[in-house]
Amino acid sequence: MLLSRLWGDISKHRRYQFKLLLLLMVLVSFAEIFSIGAVLPFLAALTNPERLFHHALSQFFILNLGIRSPEQLLFLLTVIFGFAAFVAGALRLILLRMSISLSYAVGADLSVDIYRRTLYQQYAIHTSRNSSEIIDGIMGKVGSVILVLSSMLTFLGSCVILVAILFALIAIDPLVALSVFSGFGTIYLIITKVTQRRQLANGQLMAHESSQLIKSLQEGLGGIRDILIDGTQEIYCNIYRSADISLRRAQGSSQFIAQSPRYGMEAFGMILIALLAYALSYQAGGVAVAIPVLGALALGAQRLLPILQQAYQAWSSIQGQRASLQDALDLLDQPLPGYASEPSPQPMSFQREISFHQLGFKYSVNSPWVLRRLDLSVPKGGRIGFIGETGSGKSTLLDIVMGLLMPTEGCMKIDGKTITVANHRAWQAHIAHVPQMIFLADASIEENIAFGVPKDRIDLGKVKLAAQQAQISQVIEGWDNGYQTMVGERGIRLSGGQRQRIGIARALYKEADVIIFDEATSALDGETELAVMESIEGLNKNLTILIIAHRTSTLKNCSQIVKLANQTVERVGSYQEIIRSLP
Repeated sequence: MLLSRLWGDISKHRRYQFKLLLLLMVLVSFAEIFSIGAVLPFLAALTNPERLFHHALSQFFILNLGIRSPEQLLFLLTVIFGFAAFVAGALRLILLRMSISLSYAVGADLSVDIYRRTLYQQYAIHTSRNSSEIIDGIMGKVGSVILVLSSMLTFLGSCVILVAILFALIAIDPLVALSVFSGFGTIYLIITKVTQRRQLANGQLMAHESSQLIKSLQEGLGGIRDILIDGTQEIYCNIYRSADISLRRAQGSSQFIAQSPRYGMEAFGMILIALLAYALSYQAGGVAVAIPVLGALALGAQRLLPILQQAYQAWSSIQGQRASLQDALDLLDQPLPGYASEPSPQPMSFQREISFHQLGFKYSVNSPWVLRRLDLSVPKGGRIGFIGETGSGKSTLLDIVMGLLMPTEGCMKIDGKTITVANHRAWQAHIAHVPQMIFLADASIEENIAFGVPKDRIDLGKVKLAAQQAQISQVIEGWDNGYQTMVGERGIRLSGGQRQRIGIARALYKEADVIIFDEATSALDGETELAVMESIEGLNKNLTILIIAHRTSTLKNCSQIVKLANQTVERVGSYQEIIRSLP
């Protein structure tokens, strides 16, 4: 079931490559038959060259190739046997190379597909997920998919070659061949049945603990300042150690189960060959007659045992990775929106106002209403401030404005046109967002202002203009490397005010005409906040600016203040009117 789902997620091009690989497996199987068949006349020539030289089946080759002595026949058979062994080994090596290459190529395709599908999911889905699970799915679980694919190809190749070897051995001695194959096969089937449940349990444990491992790393490194201050390093080390030890134990147990049968089967094979040699020595002609047959069977068993072990190990790996494969397939099943493969839409017309009509929102069917029966009109070019108690729905309302969330009831309209799933991308072309915590990549100032634009397409003139409008150009140009200055991971080398102004510059580079500040200054001190608000106040008057502020005084330059309470708009007025109404 899981493998059929996986096959459905593989591209047509890769499926064609898999079919070519299957043909190569068949070719390898014929090479194995040829190499095993070649050993029989070779050993016969070694033990009794005269008898083979005068054998009726040899006369065709002797006459057509001009062979005049048993020594020449022995030389020819030696060359043929060596060539057969070389070709079989070379083809096995090519098969291994192509199997591994194809497995990793498919793994890369699926990893990109999972990442793409994840990025296109609705904002509400992202808020309900733990990022460590997604990272583990893209990085770790896809590695498991690669292992499953590689194991599956190994298993298929082993089965094809096993059938070929079995036919070759049956041609030599049917009774002995079937006895050997049945004995080895039965033992591996018993081992498979006994270990199946344990491998599945190990797989589930590995899938869970790999996510926990990434989660502990993210939490430890993400809160490093508090950890250093509080001296809680050992607590986080213990959390990591607990997940890591469980993961490594499960991996070790799974690997032991997959590899351990080999050693017992090798010993069993040696004993079986010794018993066959003893039994064949009592047949007519004695040991001399038995040696060619015994040699061919020994070579067949020598090939048979490793391939049986490969098949079992591949099956065992597939069982051990089933839980991780399930997680990866669930991520691959994430739906893509209709606009995912379409070019960026043209911005929709926005000339007059943003309006809300009896708007309501809740995050799920069973969760409480965050907003209910909300009516509001925001004129284009307005500076609108939003206040309200924590949980009053301020950020949720602005997420709806940004098209990140769709109303549960009612609607939002732009110049009278309702925003829907079908047209929200055309509205988002107007939007830029400056959050409380600006995300800065570990890249240059230039790349962070033009965030999301390929480096070779960045317009430095626009970058400088945006920095000037955000009132940070003088600071940047005072640094040795200017706009090429590296900001460090998450902008650690910049002050809070500098990060916020780069966030403003980023919004301006986008040339958006609706800029949303979601508590963008709440983490700043009073002086820095004043400087950032002056930067906002100095922006183009045609820009529509929506601001959520932790401190009401931050909104004194807004043209209108909206107070939210009881899931709706409680009051709308000027800054002075709202201040007078506050207790």
